[in-house]
Amino acid sequence: MTFSRTFPDGFLWGTATASYQIEGAVAEDGRSPSIWDTFSHTPGTVTGGDTGDVACDHYHRVDEDVAIMRSLGVDAYRFSIAWPRVIPTGTGAVNQAGIDFYSRLVDTLLENGIRPFATLYHWDLPQALDDRGGWLNRDVADWFAEYAAVTVGALGDRVRNWTTLNEPWCSSLLSYSIGHHAPGHTDPLEGIVAAHHLMLAHGRAVPVIREHCAAAEVSITLNPTQVYGPEGTGEGVVDEADADAIRRADNIFNGLFFDPIFRAAYPDGFLEDTAHLTDHGYIHDGDLGVMAAPLDNLGINNYFPTRVRAARDGEEGMPLAGCEGVVESPPLPPHTAMGWEISPKAHYDILLRSAKDGGLPIYITENGSAWPDIVSPDGEVHDPQRIEYLHGHLGAVADAIEDGADIRGYFAWSLLDNFEWAHGYGKRFGLVYVDYATQQRIVKDSGREYARIVASSR
Repeated sequence: MTFSRTFPDGFLWGTATASYQIEGAVAEDGRSPSIWDTFSHTPGTVTGGDTGDVACDHYHRVDEDVAIMRSLGVDAYRFSIAWPRVIPTGTGAVNQAGIDFYSRLVDTLLENGIRPFATLYHWDLPQALDDRGGWLNRDVADWFAEYAAVTVGALGDRVRNWTTLNEPWCSSLLSYSIGHHAPGHTDPLEGIVAAHHLMLAHGRAVPVIREHCAAAEVSITLNPTQVYGPEGTGEGVVDEADADAIRRADNIFNGLFFDPIFRAAYPDGFLEDTAHLTDHGYIHDGDLGVMAAPLDNLGINNYFPTRVRAARDGEEGMPLAGCEGVVESPPLPPHTAMGWEISPKAHYDILLRSAKDGGLPIYITENGSAWPDIVSPDGEVHDPQRIEYLHGHLGAVADAIEDGADIRGYFAWSLLDNFEWAHGYGKRFGLVYVDYATQQRIVKDSGREYARIVASSR
């Protein structure tokens, strides 16, 4: 398998991780519990009863992990900062040991010629704030702005790429309506209230970041999904009911975030579709203007498309606000180990659409695939399926650029195998294999292929 597409001069190649998924050291140096500590220690929430207590022990292995990045030849590293490590009670007293950890990480990256991309929130809300209502409490926007000021104030002299939130869809709908992520609630209304407060917090944080880092490039990372009918790229739309199902699903998966950011409005039809649940009193005058704070670029995480149709014959719809009559259709083969549909075409489609709808330069801040990786008798990890996935999706990126999308960089998810949220340690996404018992790292064939692609692009 060979890959020989070209990318624009200055195209940025990176890898990505998230704090709770790799750091471990959950009770060291002043860090307090996050909602994911609580959730993962609740029986029945995570496959195998796994937790992030140790994860990849990155907290103690920064030098080793940065050396691996350098060996791959990447230009940049996208990481997230753990709010409970920086401000253990969520607001108030700052934990200097937490700041020092991230300061050392940033310095080590820069010493190795790797550009840091910092994400302020990748789902590990301090448990102390969840006890006060978490993302259902409107005050969370002020709490987040305070946290942003502290963190950017400490690191903004060296870090210029700042992302407010990672995938607010997951930390709202998946967490408060579907219950698959922390804090594990299952209320359709709570999901859209949490989404509103997340976007409000994002909007409040943008000017705070700029205040504390004059050279900041400010972004948010969304995880849009191309919504298709059940039979392919639109062929499944056979009647008005299916067309309306696609509209409703697209609103809840995509428009709920794109439209407030880029139009200072909710998507067409959304408020009407959800009026049976709420009078939308959580939306205050001026909120949407705050959410639409100007950004410098847009992060896009994308792995797979979503296929839906209208519910029929009494079928139960999605547990999402406005989608009561929408049924998710099975993904078409082939699938990754997550059961996700592999579709470079959908990747191309969502990138072009995101570029058009956002009107901003794009960084692909996550893209990758999970496979049942094992260490072979030769001591290596051979993962041809991940290489094939990588080639297909990078080809889609190249096609999207050729067709007008302003895409500035690609971050492979992920650098390391890690704690894959509710799936625990059973799903491996890394370019680097991690033996969790010994913490040994082994660069997979896909990691070496990624390094080859990075080197050849220069």
